[in-house]
Amino acid sequence: MKSENFETIAIRTQTERSLHKEHSSPIYLTSSYKFEDAEEMRALFANEKEGNVYSRYSNPNTSEFIDKMCLLEGAEDGFATATGMAAIFTTFGAFLKNGDHLVSSRSVFGSTHQLLTNVFSNWGVTFDYADLDKPQDWEALIKPNTKMIFVETPSNPGIDIIDLEFLGDLAKKHNLLLVVDNCFATPYLQQPIKYGAHISIHSATKYIDGQGRVLGGIILGTKELIAEVVGFARHSGPALSPFNAWILSKSLETLAIRMDRHCENALKVAEYLEKHPKIKLVKYPFLPSHPQYEIAKKQMKQGGGIVTIVVHGGIDAARKFMDGLKMFSISANLADTRSIATHPATSTHSKLTEEQRNEVGIEQGSIRLSIGLEHINDILADIEQALD
Repeated sequence: MKSENFETIAIRTQTERSLHKEHSSPIYLTSSYKFEDAEEMRALFANEKEGNVYSRYSNPNTSEFIDKMCLLEGAEDGFATATGMAAIFTTFGAFLKNGDHLVSSRSVFGSTHQLLTNVFSNWGVTFDYADLDKPQDWEALIKPNTKMIFVETPSNPGIDIIDLEFLGDLAKKHNLLLVVDNCFATPYLQQPIKYGAHISIHSATKYIDGQGRVLGGIILGTKELIAEVVGFARHSGPALSPFNAWILSKSLETLAIRMDRHCENALKVAEYLEKHPKIKLVKYPFLPSHPQYEIAKKQMKQGGGIVTIVVHGGIDAARKFMDGLKMFSISANLADTRSIATHPATSTHSKLTEEQRNEVGIEQGSIRLSIGLEHINDILADIEQALD
């Protein structure tokens, strides 16, 4: 039975059953595959026939994960990687060459910033940062050698948002590749391809897994673009392991119901903290006070599970709050069933200069709260006692 409903697609899409008629997909822990004869081996390596050649190229488990994500995101094809950063590196590596220019949102994950400033800059790729809250400035940064627009929305950790339809139109006008890191929203809350993005990237380590167990990433787009990604990835080797692909595919079965609870809890936390006297600022997409609230409501189903706050009192107050938490985990990860608190200035974004952090709204008092699936009363109680 075919369905257009997210939950049904996520649960019922799977590899063809074997002769054992298993109900749940098995794990294909094999590095290589047997060919029927020499001709089949030749045809597979010549891409004249579809099939598995080597698990660095494809595997039934990674194929199932990719098939599900394509259906959920509205993409034609995809490639699964070992980590989210491998997905970003592979995308940059597949499409950017010496002499190319990139326009990127200023508020990007710390490791993405490091790739742009310390890796691809050494390979002759230049870039300019633009602010998500200043869309009027983006077009002026486009040069004759600009090849790509890259953006996180919502951003990490500032929770800034940009109009994807605007970016889609801008990319089309200048014949640029629009790449969107959709990690915070997940395909359940947002589908960038629907608004004109050519490629959507996820760190599957986050909400796709959702339980802090495995690493993974995925690149989604048209068949033509993913063919270029595969051409680069087959030889650079960022492949996702079959076991992790199996975990991630199974995790997609509960993504919708998990995200509903993450979003419900996060909104209640954001509303509570917005009224707290010790909190200087609260950023959450579905708070009416968010600068891009109307855009968020247009392109996102719900606000996501991340709330970023700034406490009065700077780093000392931030440390006091985090050290006072009893149930929240202090971790650099996010999107877990368990609520997590992170101090970006001294962890995930510590390699940025203070000036660079200030430009994207990361203050010494900034704390990223990944709101988990615990009972909301316990989440609020832990925050309340830590602020006392």
